[in-house]
Amino acid sequence: MAESILGRIGQLVRANVNSMLDQAEDPEKMLDQLIRDFTNNIAEAEEAVAQTVGNLRLNEDDHREAEDAVREWGQKAAAASSRAEQLRGSGNAAEAQRFDDLAKIAIRRQLSFEQQAKTLQTQISQQTELTNQLKDGLNKMRLKREDLVNKRDELVGRAKIAHAQTQVQQAVRNVSVMDPSSELNRFEERIRRQEAQARGMAEVAASSLEDQFADLESDEDDLEIETRLAALKSGGSTGSLGAGSSGQLGSGSAGMSSDAMSGATIGGGTDGGSSTQG
Repeated sequence: MAESILGRIGQLVRANVNSMLDQAEDPEKMLDQLIRDFTNNIAEAEEAVAQTVGNLRLNEDDHREAEDAVREWGQKAAAASSRAEQLRGSGNAAEAQRFDDLAKIAIRRQLSFEQQAKTLQTQISQQTELTNQLKDGLNKMRLKREDLVNKRDELVGRAKIAHAQTQVQQAVRNVSVMDPSSELNRFEERIRRQEAQARGMAEVAASSLEDQFADLESDEDDLEIETRLAALKSGGSTGSLGAGSSGQLGSGSAGMSSDAMSGATIGGGTDGGSSTQG
């Protein structure tokens, strides 16, 4: 269980570190560093190839020297053998044997250098093959570096374009979130509500004014009624009732209808007639 938790923690840490590195990576700087590293690798490869070629040239020099020694000691062996035959022909066998021994020594040296030359030839063949492989690899690395340099400019350009496109898309998204038309719609809706409220207030004010006029007419009607009731209770003459009614009508109810006025006059006349008869 502990190992599982530690493993998950390690994986989480690596994921966070990789994410931070991805965010911190600058394509142009990373490509430049990659080219520098590749150039350093090429320099190391060139040094290795140079050492291999140098060793090859040394072996070739040793091989030539060995071949020259083979020829030289062969010539010495031949000269000693010829001198031994001459001395043997002249009857000097002891001196002839000495030259034969020298010829053998020369031949032994010749064989030694032949073996050395053979060994060097094998090494030269192997080193030549290795050198050719290293040179081929080095040339491929150089071509790869050239391609990388050319590709670097393309990738940097593409990275800049992609970054610009990302910024544009981000700006477009921010504009769409803060769309001016949506603000205009909101302001228009607010103004519409204010206009509706103003119309409502106007309607309320108009209704209140009409109510005030209605209350005024109602007050006038009540006043007329009270006046006539008072006249009836006072038991006054027709003239006084009529005069009071007419006076009251003239002063307090200028807006009374003709029917109401007629009714009031007729009523007053009847009361006056009854009073006279009595």
